[in-house]
Amino acid sequence: MRARHVAVAVAAMTVLGTSACSAGPQADPPSSAPPSAGQSASASARDRLRGGLLTQAQLPRGFHLLTAEINSTTTAAPHGPASTVPIASMPCSELGVQSFMTHHAPPLEDVAVGMEQVPEQTSEQVPDDAWFGQEALDRYAPGRAAEVMAAIRAAAQRCPSYANALDSGTTTQETVSVTAADVPADDSLVLRIASALPDDPEPYVSEQAFVREGDVILMVQKLVAKKPRAGVEAVLPAAVAAYRAATAH
Repeated sequence: MRARHVAVAVAAMTVLGTSACSAGPQADPPSSAPPSAGQSASASARDRLRGGLLTQAQLPRGFHLLTAEINSTTTAAPHGPASTVPIASMPCSELGVQSFMTHHAPPLEDVAVGMEQVPEQTSEQVPDDAWFGQEALDRYAPGRAAEVMAAIRAAAQRCPSYANALDSGTTTQETVSVTAADVPADDSLVLRIASALPDDPEPYVSEQAFVREGDVILMVQKLVAKKPRAGVEAVLPAAVAAYRAATAH
């Protein structure tokens, strides 16, 4: 069972990607001229956004950062051509793809860091799927973040259930639920997708929590797990507190 979960998780990681490592760090082009005032202001904004990510010291007990897998570095979004299809009308199957935000609603800047909680020793009868995911911060133009949050909510409400065809030829049945995150914020939602495989009554669950703070959307994503110890709520309050502490001055 554990091996099967790992295979599914790896497949999901391949599909989901990560907002800050999919494109890799964007290096500034070499130049002998000093940076302009606009360039300096842009770099300062990127540094502030990166400073709002969780650090090892701020993570809940039992968690640690995965800096090798997901670099906590600004990518100078957008990474590639944006889709002409808005989030609110994108295919339902893209709800399970973390990069739907940067594809359908590219932010001005985004940063991310990966994290995991190591599995506890358990018996084969009670496996522990642990916790594996990432935190991302996406900064939008004034007013745009609120529009993106509304679009995500509309897409989730439009797609309460749908079939999803995997590359292997297997078709899964996806069930979507949306709730508010248990943190005070300008806006928030938690998106949970339960994926049922054929002949397997117990679904795998992936979660994404979105919290809007002004023009920034803080996202905590937990990849698929069958018997998780905890959901995104295990990390979300610490992530919100870290971001607010970094931007309080």
